[in-house]
Amino acid sequence: MVVSHLRQMKELCFRSPVTFLVGENGSGKSTLLEAIAVAFGFNAEGGSRNFNFSTSATHSDLHQHLTITRNAYPKDGFFLRAESFYNAASYLDEVYEAELGSQVKTAYGERSLHKQSHGESFLALVANRFRGQSLYLLDEPEAALSPSRLMTLLVQINDLVKKKSQFIIATHSPILMAYPQAEIYQLSESGIDTVNYRETEHYQLTRRFLENPEKMLHYLLAEE
Repeated sequence: MVVSHLRQMKELCFRSPVTFLVGENGSGKSTLLEAIAVAFGFNAEGGSRNFNFSTSATHSDLHQHLTITRNAYPKDGFFLRAESFYNAASYLDEVYEAELGSQVKTAYGERSLHKQSHGESFLALVANRFRGQSLYLLDEPEAALSPSRLMTLLVQINDLVKKKSQFIIATHSPILMAYPQAEIYQLSESGIDTVNYRETEHYQLTRRFLENPEKMLHYLLAEE
């Protein structure tokens, strides 16, 4: 679906320091983010341009059909995806640790990412590895983080934006989508459209549920 939408568009611009790709499961947001990452030279399973591993060649070939036009060249970058974060952490333990030693320990928080919880290691990587004037692609980070930790991530993102970094994030999280001045692209059967935060289904459904969970549950669970 995302392939046909891109064919109909002349360009897809990422002008904001923070852009969100949102949509229903299967809408293609992770496929698009992955294609952008691979087109920029990042490992398809996550990591920086220096991550040279592959556990399963399941990524699409969409990146081969993308032309990336840059207004600036980022100094660094990272493709961080929750679903394959374990593989990236294993790569650091097995390869980088042996070759680079303390340099890697410092860059990734002095502890093996496997010796921390999923959420702790996720945030440790952002805090210790990410820096200014760089490009960061995050694929559904909410899978690793509690609501309070998502707020911590928002603070980290904001600190890096102040240092002229840029983020493109595929997410279902209405907490993350609330980032001020972010651009939100909604992927659906009708196309790829810019939407306001409060227009997203994620915000509207979450708000309706929290305002009256009993009513929503009665509706959802009522026997026919």
